[in-house]
Amino acid sequence: MKTINLQRTESLLMELIPEALSNLVDSRINSLPITAVNCKNGKYDAIVYFDGSDYDKNEIKEIISLLNKANGRLKTHILASTGWYKCPNFTFLNDTSLEKSKNIEALFAQIRKTKSEVEWV
Repeated sequence: MKTINLQRTESLLMELIPEALSNLVDSRINSLPITAVNCKNGKYDAIVYFDGSDYDKNEIKEIISLLNKANGRLKTHILASTGWYKCPNFTFLNDTSLEKSKNIEALFAQIRKTKSEVEWV
């Protein structure tokens, strides 16, 4: 169970990271949808999940590389916005849960279709 302070931190980072990204020049990452932030070790580490469903594997690797290069600018923006003494170290990961939920929805649709075909027989 996460503490309220940790949940607040994650929520604040969910707002500030896209804001910081939007200030960057690179169009590949300045409008990247951030889907979740998961803080670990208090506020020392944070996993930032983004929606990479529109990209192939090579593009996702490139996006992660660009995000890692922009890490310092993100931290500077967050420290300036919050007044925190220290900013978490960010790790960026492609959020595949959206893809999985689409697959699950497709399976349910297939089950419904099969079920209705069986009822007609």
